[in-house]
Formats: sequence, structure tokens, C-alpha cells
Amino acid sequence: MNQLKAERPESLCAQRDETYIEKRRSCEALLRREFAAKGGIMDIPSPYYMVVEHSPWLSTWFEQGDFLRIPIEAFDTRKISFTYGDSMPTFSPRVNDGKEYRRKVYTYDEILEIIKKYGLPQDWNDDGSHGPERYIEAHVWCDDPVRQYITQTEHK
Repeated sequence: MNQLKAERPESLCAQRDETYIEKRRSCEALLRREFAAKGGIMDIPSPYYMVVEHSPWLSTWFEQGDFLRIPIEAFDTRKISFTYGDSMPTFSPRVNDGKEYRRKVYTYDEILEIIKKYGLPQDWNDDGSHGPERYIEAHVWCDDPVRQYITQTEHK
């Protein structure tokens, strides 16, 4: 964090406070517990954080950002959890707007129903004017196929 703040003080990530890592770990433990309660399978202790579809706002976070597109068919969907919006504000005690998707972890089938109901947040809230949800966060609890796709991308 300190290196990031020194090298890129204007970046969004550099604006995080000293307690961010502690909060992130706490949120991740919550994701793990909630997903396990739904029968989710977790092969690794911390997930790969991804988003469903392209997020224009998220792409502004990095000077030389890139993305990896992996079709859902490449995954064992029992190893992916989702939050409608970033997991940190989804579980933040500061966000108390009563929306049904707050403080919830979804399975693949469940997130499809939420998408049918509300659409993709980046389509209706990319600027954040309607709340903190700007994309759907996916938590991939296994190394493959992510590592496979990263390796393929590196060799192109």
C-alpha cells in the first residue's frame, strides 16, 4: 500500500486507508463462510476477484489496465461466488439502503436471477450515482481455468 501511495498517489487504490487490508481480509472470510453455507466448493484459500462483463468505471483504475475474458463454460460454477456490486460495499455497515442484494453472496444460478431482475450494474450505474454497485463481482475459488487463460495470454 505504501509503495502504491508513493508511486501513484492520485490512483484510486492509493486513496484507501490503513485499515483496508484488514477490512478486505474480514470481507473475504465472510464471503468464504457464506459461500460454504450454500455448498460452494473452495479449492484455494483466497479467490481470484473478477467481474461479470466489462466495467468501464473499473477500467479507469489502472494506467495500463488489461482484461482477461473467460467464458463461463470454462468454469465449474460450483467454485464461483458472486456479489451484486463490489463485495466491500455490499457488506459494509455504512451502506443501509435496504436493497435486497446487500449482504448476500450468490451462487451462479442465484446471480442469474438477480441479473434478470436488475440487469448489469455497469449498464445503469457506471457513474455510481445510484449507489455503490457498478459491476458484479465474481470470486473464483480455484486456480483453473484462470491460470490456464493467463498462461495462454502470456504466450501470445
